[in-house]
Amino acid sequence: MDAKEISYITQLVVEALSKAGTTPTDAVGGIPVGVSARHIHLTQAAVEALFGTGHQLTKKKALMGGQYACNETVMVVSPKMKFMENIRVLGPVRKANQIEISSSDAMKLGSAAPLRESGDVAGSAPMTLIGPCGTVYLNEGCIVAARHIHMSPDDATRFGVKEGDFVSVKYGGARPTLFENVKIRVDPSFTLEMHIDTDEANAAGLKTGDKVSLVS
Repeated sequence: MDAKEISYITQLVVEALSKAGTTPTDAVGGIPVGVSARHIHLTQAAVEALFGTGHQLTKKKALMGGQYACNETVMVVSPKMKFMENIRVLGPVRKANQIEISSSDAMKLGSAAPLRESGDVAGSAPMTLIGPCGTVYLNEGCIVAARHIHMSPDDATRFGVKEGDFVSVKYGGARPTLFENVKIRVDPSFTLEMHIDTDEANAAGLKTGDKVSLVS
């Protein structure tokens, strides 16, 4: 049996279970959770302004999709002069700067950071970055990242979903929680994982590695 046949049969099973009132997750297992703490993505120009001319980000820990947590950290300062130190930089460098914080962080900073999908920073909150070698002012770029699930194409087939779908996800722990409007993001480099921020995790009593179920 080749890969196409296996994929087709899996899809048939998922559809049959859905019609029978059984969720796809019942057939293929739970989805691991990754709790995303505040962090920042930088352009190369920003890296050099903050850490020195010619500086290259250094890897601390590998993450999915070729990303990695860096040894480098920065301070962020809001227009109201409130700040947070040691915000972890994630690599590799990007085409646009982006700061991802929780709603609680936004309140502490006095920032109106909007809830956005990663990459959607137009018109988002301003912030100043301070590194060991310089300062960068961003007139936009600070967001509260919307919850989402990373999947490989094979994972998407198993769960019967596709790129851009929105689903609901249930956690059945001590504080049962239903997460709605969870966007599916599909790429061959992705490892199956639902990303939520620290506010969402704390409210539900979730930690990295716990599993949730796709319910719709």
